[in-house]
Order: sequence, then C-alpha cells, then structure tokens
Amino acid sequence: MAIIRVKEIRKLEEKELDKRMDELKLELSKERANINIGAPVTSPGRVKEIRKTVARILTVKNERLKTPSVVKVKQEKVKPEGLKTGGRN
Repeated sequence: MAIIRVKEIRKLEEKELDKRMDELKLELSKERANINIGAPVTSPGRVKEIRKTVARILTVKNERLKTPSVVKVKQEKVKPEGLKTGGRN
C-alpha cells in the first residue's frame, strides 16, 4: 500500500479512513512478524513509513472530532462609542 499524504487523507470519508487504517495496521503487524522471525527485510524504511501514515490518519480523525462542522467566524473587537481610549475618565 502506498503512503498517503495529509491532503489525500483530509479528502477521505470516515469509513474510508477506517478501512485504510485497518489495512496499514495489518501490514505493520506482518512486517513486524517477519522481522521477529528473522526473515530478510525487503525494505527497511517501510515500518517507519507505515507508522507515520497511521499517525497522520489518527491526527486527522482527532482534528475532525475536535472541530465543529460549522466554520467558526472570527469576531472583531469593536470599541463602544463615547469612551475615551486613554487616561482616566
């Protein structure tokens, strides 16, 4: 499975993210099992790439949980009229 970039992850829906996460975790467990039994490693950096991709997916999922679906509008600070800005009143 190819590594997924953050832009691509953000475009996916929750079901697709869960599916990709399951695939990556399965692949990671297979790679770790091969390392533990002493099989020759085909690509040494693959485990690190898989772990980073899992972390990216988890980060995007947590961001979606924490931010509401409605975009927050920045409120501007407005000075009330008639008040002096400096010194004592």
